[in-house]
Amino acid sequence: MAKETHKDEKDFSVAVTWKCADVKLLLVSLFSLCSLITLFQLFPSTSSFLSCFSTVDSRPLQFAALSPPPPPPPPPPRSVHPLKAEQLTNDSVVKRSFNPVGSAAYLFIQMGAYRGGANNFVVIGLASKPLHVFAKPQFECEWIAHGGGGGESASIFASGYKILPDWGYGRVYTVVVVNCTFPSAVGLEGSGGRLVIHVTTGGGGDREVTTAERFVAVEEAPGSVDASSFSPPPKYQYLYCGSSLYGNLSPQRVREWLAYHARFFGVGKSHFVIHDAGGVHPEVIAVLRPWMEKGMVTLQDIREQERFDGYYHNQFLVVNDCLHRYKFMAKWIFFFDIDEFLYLPPKTSIDSVLSSLAGYSQFTIEQMPMSSKLCQFSDYGKTPRMWGMEKLVYRDAKRGVRRDRKYAIQPRRAFATGVHMSQNVAGRSTHQTEARIRYFHYHGTIADRREPCREFVNATAVTTHDGTQYVLDDTLRRVAGAVKRSGQSDQWIVYSIIQLRIRAKSDVRGRSKSGSSISVCTAAWHLLVMSFLCCCALTFRLLTLVRTLHSLNAFKPVQFTFCSVLIRGVCCKPS
Repeated sequence: MAKETHKDEKDFSVAVTWKCADVKLLLVSLFSLCSLITLFQLFPSTSSFLSCFSTVDSRPLQFAALSPPPPPPPPPPRSVHPLKAEQLTNDSVVKRSFNPVGSAAYLFIQMGAYRGGANNFVVIGLASKPLHVFAKPQFECEWIAHGGGGGESASIFASGYKILPDWGYGRVYTVVVVNCTFPSAVGLEGSGGRLVIHVTTGGGGDREVTTAERFVAVEEAPGSVDASSFSPPPKYQYLYCGSSLYGNLSPQRVREWLAYHARFFGVGKSHFVIHDAGGVHPEVIAVLRPWMEKGMVTLQDIREQERFDGYYHNQFLVVNDCLHRYKFMAKWIFFFDIDEFLYLPPKTSIDSVLSSLAGYSQFTIEQMPMSSKLCQFSDYGKTPRMWGMEKLVYRDAKRGVRRDRKYAIQPRRAFATGVHMSQNVAGRSTHQTEARIRYFHYHGTIADRREPCREFVNATAVTTHDGTQYVLDDTLRRVAGAVKRSGQSDQWIVYSIIQLRIRAKSDVRGRSKSGSSISVCTAAWHLLVMSFLCCCALTFRLLTLVRTLHSLNAFKPVQFTFCSVLIRGVCCKPS
């Protein structure tokens, strides 16, 4: 009996030891796997995990690609323009013939159409440049109320007044702003309606043939027009209209620019409109996303405009569309580029400056051109952790050079606009603003993903490089610290961590509910595994974030706030 008891105790201890060994092996395997995955995150990835398996199936696909494709179906019959033969007249004169085929450009390409008031509409688009320079195309506006049947008795007509705001910079296409002003208010009684534009070539292209087109520019549903939106006060004090963004933009430079100007104009009373002409890639989207979620940024995809050959990615088209689209939403609209930083003298604010300029419909801003590659030698080794405005501190001091200016405008007083100023504005304009507002231009830095510092100089006052004299100007460098401390620069970090914590907590709650009907040990084991996996997920997210910051040279702006952000995002309840 004693031997059997001893044997049972021995078997029980062996079973317990074996189960403990299983648990240890499982824990060690799980920990090793998670550690391996964690370490794997430290290496830059150039392909997804599924790419490891893609090579297995790639060879059959390659052999399949070697087989000849089936012959394409025969093209449908196309009409062929007949040839006009030359003729010999009775008086022995050879009468030559000309054979017109096709058309050179579209008559009109609409981008947008907006109300300019109770009885006014504005249509913005592209049209053939030679047609509008050498011919006289005509526009006529027609308002058709819903339920009117489209007859002449139910329509109201007005002549369309066209504006060509591109200063002669157009290419195949030029920008045309068509202003339709009816003799009385239309569509405000709640019936709705549509604006139809009639456009003719006016003898351009072929003087014997006048081509006419008719298209719907605006369609208003019944009751969709709010007449109070045309009256002050507007929703925003300041609105930024950006030009076409293209190329391989630097996410770090975009992030700095947006953080700086969000503080400059003020959160809650300003808005930024960004136009993507091919330059807003996923890394830039990651920078813009928190601001878009906050309602401060509107991103518009205008890549389709690249089909039509206009000046500089149709820049004049974009700014005119933005002017009329947001005409009644802001008191002032600013037009400048994303590599330019506005600056006010100390002890002044944007509100006080614009109050002093309220009597003007438009004011232009003087440029301060900065070197895009000269840096101080004392910053050598520290520049990867510095913002662009901190390390690029040499200003072009050449005198007697006419430099481009940027501007702000009161949109209710403007009929059309340009890139550097508007020539179609009602009221006064001023250019004497040097003592009140300026802008620093870091030309070429926004589309350069490399470190901008190319050369380091010891000069503390004046230096000459490539025949150009530069002076030390650390104006924005002194402001950069305040921008970083304002917290605007790390909004996207807070956003990422808070979203991760919310998802992790929801997963824990769901797993706890599902384990309520099983044993306490199993539930505890599941909770332990879930907690470990949540820690791994947080670690992966943080490592990805660190790698992204390292690739963007953005460690310094967040080195003092990262720990506080992490604690706030993980331990505190999100607002």
